[in-house]
Amino acid sequence: MKIRIFCIGGTIDKIYFDAKSKYEVGSPSVGKILREHDVGLDFTVTSLMAKDSLDVTDQDRAQIRCAAEEILENRILITHGTDTMVETATELAKVEGKTIVLTGALAPAIFKDSDAIFNIGCAIAAVQVLPPGVYITMNGQVFDYDKVWKDVKNNRFVAKS
Repeated sequence: MKIRIFCIGGTIDKIYFDAKSKYEVGSPSVGKILREHDVGLDFTVTSLMAKDSLDVTDQDRAQIRCAAEEILENRILITHGTDTMVETATELAKVEGKTIVLTGALAPAIFKDSDAIFNIGCAIAAVQVLPPGVYITMNGQVFDYDKVWKDVKNNRFVAKS
């Protein structure tokens, strides 16, 4: 099984430069994390863009969808900023016959207490076993893309009731 990993940017890949929280989206962290943890999977990491999710446009989402449609792999993990992850997942629902899992982090992967490693691990497991469709994996849970929302106040993803 070969997994394609697309990186969009977001907090997971942010690097900070000073105490005033000046940041920019850096290089994708997912490949390094998987290699450091000796994950025994065949995967390819492709950086599609390096944007904060608040800056991801509808045109960007169409580009992400096209990239997912054009590749041969049918198992896709996408690292993405959490603020507009659901909107991108909605666009990806147009892709047929592929399992697509989006994940991100509420703290940059470079931070010791980041949720990035845990979320990536959950997403890697999910993308291997879930049937075709689009899913979001955050906070140790797997959600159907259209049955989840980000609870900004409590800084977590929650199933729609």
